[in-house]
Amino acid sequence: MPTLPDIRGLLVDLDGTLYQGDKAIPGAAEALAGMGRRGIPHCFVTNVTSRPLSAIVQQLTTMGLNVPAEQIFSAPRAAATLLLGRGYRRCHFLLRPTLLEDFPDIEATDDKPHAVVVGDLGDGFTFARLNAAFRFVLDGAALITLARNRFFRAADGLSLDVGPFVAALEYATQTQATLVGKPSSAFFGPALAYLGVSPAEAAVVGDDIEGDVGGAQSAGMRGVLVRTGKFRPDTLQKSSVRPDLVIDSLADISGAIRSIRSS
Repeated sequence: MPTLPDIRGLLVDLDGTLYQGDKAIPGAAEALAGMGRRGIPHCFVTNVTSRPLSAIVQQLTTMGLNVPAEQIFSAPRAAATLLLGRGYRRCHFLLRPTLLEDFPDIEATDDKPHAVVVGDLGDGFTFARLNAAFRFVLDGAALITLARNRFFRAADGLSLDVGPFVAALEYATQTQATLVGKPSSAFFGPALAYLGVSPAEAAVVGDDIEGDVGGAQSAGMRGVLVRTGKFRPDTLQKSSVRPDLVIDSLADISGAIRSIRSS
């Protein structure tokens, strides 16, 4: 198997990489534990916006994966920091209501919001909801998106993700949305700081060739693509992104990391 040298930290995607549906990927948790014993720590980076951080932690616990919240870097967590940093304390959210708990210091409003924040709304992406957001942006609200993912693998097959709806709002308003999740380079900064490694010493492992692999490479890291989750051979063949490594699943990560750069 080809290997990657000089990796001192791993940023690991969740949905489709650590778990799929309601089950952990076989051998994934054990592989990460083995990497930790070799002195290669990890944390998790996710664009999941269908559930708040507390629900993600509970979901992982149910799967037998005891992951503390501080080890998970989510797009809503990054968005809350960005919104408060820009003084956007009144926002219109295109999100599932339960996710608002990840924005405790921001008021959800339909009256002259400072920003429109877009995440996973599922069947709630109606014409009326999108049109209201369209009008707010035309009136001066900033457009913030938690992700640009094109699609994801749901229990019944591939489904549209947030990206297509954001693209519609961008096209209609002639406004470029600010991305706070993967593949934004800024998104990875807090995770790298948590691990105490530089971009050159880190790799992102995930099932999304654009968000995970492309985002990693744009930020100066290596990108490892797994053949689980929404991986499709034709997507890999058509993409301009070339992974540094492709492995069958996260369970194979230990054999893919050859050495650690000396401190």
